[in-house]
Amino acid sequence: MTESTNRRDLFSSIKRSNFPRWTLKMQIMPFEEAKTYRFNPSDLTKVWPHQDYPLIELGKLTLDRDVTDFHTEIEQAAFEPNNLVPGIGLSPDKMLLARGFSYSDAHRARLGVNYKQIPVNRPKSALHSYSKGGAMRVQNVSDPVYAPNSCGGSRADPARTDEAGLWYADGNIVRKAYTLRVEDDDFGQARTLVRRVLDDPPRARLVSNIVRHLEDGVSEPALARAVDYWCRVDKDLGERIAAGTKKP
Repeated sequence: MTESTNRRDLFSSIKRSNFPRWTLKMQIMPFEEAKTYRFNPSDLTKVWPHQDYPLIELGKLTLDRDVTDFHTEIEQAAFEPNNLVPGIGLSPDKMLLARGFSYSDAHRARLGVNYKQIPVNRPKSALHSYSKGGAMRVQNVSDPVYAPNSCGGSRADPARTDEAGLWYADGNIVRKAYTLRVEDDDFGQARTLVRRVLDDPPRARLVSNIVRHLEDGVSEPALARAVDYWCRVDKDLGERIAAGTKKP
């Protein structure tokens, strides 16, 4: 389905009161267990097995109205992982930490430095910061906005929050890859997916999709490396892909 078809289907469903719904679930891993878990829990290429950390249902999200102005409500929307409420912090996932500051930089370039004053991005609760000025600022700010200052202005009050968002690291923090753990590898979880999660029909579709891509102009020696790659995931899967890519 194309993007326009998906949008039309979403709009029509909401108009018929056939509201789409999503269930939000979360996995919780105690901090102390994360330090010694069999693979790095902050590796974004891995998933946490449900048998170790079952899904906990938090609630449901229902989309019950269409936008009235696509530009103001969709095109100008700015989502970023550093929008956090007290009690929630970023994990040591290296990609997430990078996105913590890079997303807001992208929004400033796309929408302007005061993008959080655009109605679709404006917080429901009052937001206090030291930001002042900049292009397209529309909300007045009272001086002084800097802390500490000698004019009786705002002052940080750490007692009003907790230590959420802070975490400690054992050993030295250096610029290098994660320290490998017992089950930190590139193929283990993919192998589990192929052998234990997929059954025959989706496994056959996987083979068909891979073969179709490899047939599209991929030649030796790249083809041999691709087959070897999939054999590392699962030997039977690799052999079926190799058979499918052989020229008649």
